[in-house]
Parts: sequence; C-alpha cells; structure tokens
Amino acid sequence: MHTLKPSDAAVVIGRFQPFHCGHLSLVERALEAAPGVVVVIGSAFQARSPKHPFTWLERAEMIRLALPEAQRLRLHCVPVRDRFDEIRWLADVHHAVADALGSTEAAPAPRLTLVGHARDATRDYLDAFPAWTLLRADEVPVRRTSRMRDALFASPDEALATLAGELPPRTIDFLRAWTHGPHFEALAQEAALLRAYESSWASAPYPPVLVTVDCVVRCAGHVLLIRRGQAPGKGLLAMPGGFLEQRETTRQAALRELEEETHLALPPATLRACLRATDVFDRPDRSARGRTITHGHFFDLGERELPGLRADDDAAAAHWTPIGALAALEDQFLDDHFQMLDHYLDLLPAL
Repeated sequence: MHTLKPSDAAVVIGRFQPFHCGHLSLVERALEAAPGVVVVIGSAFQARSPKHPFTWLERAEMIRLALPEAQRLRLHCVPVRDRFDEIRWLADVHHAVADALGSTEAAPAPRLTLVGHARDATRDYLDAFPAWTLLRADEVPVRRTSRMRDALFASPDEALATLAGELPPRTIDFLRAWTHGPHFEALAQEAALLRAYESSWASAPYPPVLVTVDCVVRCAGHVLLIRRGQAPGKGLLAMPGGFLEQRETTRQAALRELEEETHLALPPATLRACLRATDVFDRPDRSARGRTITHGHFFDLGERELPGLRADDDAAAAHWTPIGALAALEDQFLDDHFQMLDHYLDLLPAL
C-alpha cells in the first residue's frame, strides 16, 4: 500500500566534500519540513582526488553521524553520478528519489520539498525541479568546501582545530580518523602539487584558461585507455591526451598525443580517415588543474585487428579495454573521462 502523504518528503542535494555545518542546517531544515528526507549525494562515483577525496558511502556516513539516532531513521542517502547532459542528470535525481521513497507509477506521486540555498551559479539546479516546492533556507556562514579540503591536506591537525565551528563534531571525529587511513598521504601529496601548479599562474594578468585534447579510440568492441604515470591522477585510467601546443591545431594535437602516449600502430592518414566526431567539453570545474577546456576526438577504427600499443610519455601503461567492462571501472577514471566515454559510447542506460 502507498504510505506517502502529500508534502511528507523533502530532498537535499549536494556533494558534501566534506559535510559541514551549512549542509547540516539544510538537512535539519528538511527534517523539520517533512518526516522523510532524501539526501542526494552528487559526484557519487568519481575516483578519489583532492577535489573528491571521499566516496559517496563515506559522505553518507558523515551525514548520518551528524544526526541523532531518531533522525537517522528518517533519512535516505542516495548516490547520483555526474552527467554532461543536464536532462539525464535530472532524470537520475528523480529516479533516485522515487526509488528511495518506494514510489511506483501506479501510486500517486508524492509532493516533494527541495531544500537549499543559492550561493553561486553551481546552485542553478534548485530551479530545475518545477514540480517540487522550493524551500530556500538561510545560509550558515562557513568557508567553501574547497578551502576546507585545502586546509585539511596542508595540515590536518591544524585544520580540524580551525574548522571546529564549521564542521559538526562527529564530522571532525570522522575526518581525524580518515587522515590516518590509507588514502590521505597520496591525496595530500597531490593536493600540494596542485597548489604549486596554481601558484605558478598567480602573476598572470587574467585567470588562465587551459586547452587540452582527449582521444576516444574504439576498435572491435574495445577502447584505448592509458594508466596515468604522473600526478595529478597518477595510477588512474584516462584517455590519451594532453595540452595543446602553440603552433598546432586540436586535430594535430590529438594525433601527436596518441603517438607520444601509446605509439598506436596506425599511420596518421588512417587515423584522420577514422575520425568520426569532435566535441568541446567545457564544464568550469571539470579538471582539478583549473579552468580547462578539452576537445574530444572520437576515432572509430571499425572491426580490424587491434593495433599494437607501447606506453610512453605520461602513460605508465596503454591497453585495449573491452567496452563492456568500462561501467565497472567508473570510479577509476581521471576527472570526467568516464563521462566522455559515456558520451561517445553510451555506456550507461537511459532512465
């Protein structure tokens, strides 16, 4: 039997990297507004990085720990991945919320309240759910999560002491234990590298916009991947690619990077003939290295025998991976490379 009543479910959406007092205020406001609350945890299947250090399950644990036991029982945490296509992302959110609430097509649709506050352009999604009632909550004065993460990786003990008024006490306990776990040291080293990278542009008259290329190469049911040999993202999966040089076009850069990183055993003329699509991927926060616009190049080599490879340059390894195996590797990819593969290869079913 359908048990939901009108207006007895509320939704909070965020990344929660980490979960701070501003987030807690939204969840508490949602718990006041409705007996049942769904917390949608975004960027749910990203590889660990200084920007995404916590898995969605770890973030769900931080959220639950910050609440009294009775309130935890009223809470559902659900993961939602990033998408290039906002329509698909919205469909994912609707599906995840409906699934958490046990909604079915045969039952009356529950009236939902979306709880949030507008801080910057990244909160445009608050107006993307017209069927839901929007409750704009008051902001709690806390620093941005990016600055919290920077402080944590630079000096964890000092950061946790400084952030005591901005993080729930149980979040501080969680983070203190996490910084002594297996992932912290490598992420802290990468965070330091990224800070040095950012500081190298500090004297530029304008914030830099970097331009890169990435190559999706399909052949006989496989796709060409590299394993990164250097930070950022050392050890993660990626497509071959790199920065555009001063005197080349993006197509020339794509062919050069394929040669430098994989030594793909095909003549450039053959590769040019197999180029099927080029697209610009320009989401502002897509790369941890700063504002980076990449030009995706999709090569379809058909059903020929898989060409030989030899890893070189930034690639520690280069290999052909069955396309059917990619979905299970989603949380091992650099930045938004899995989303680019999904764009070209339709890896994830439409909801």
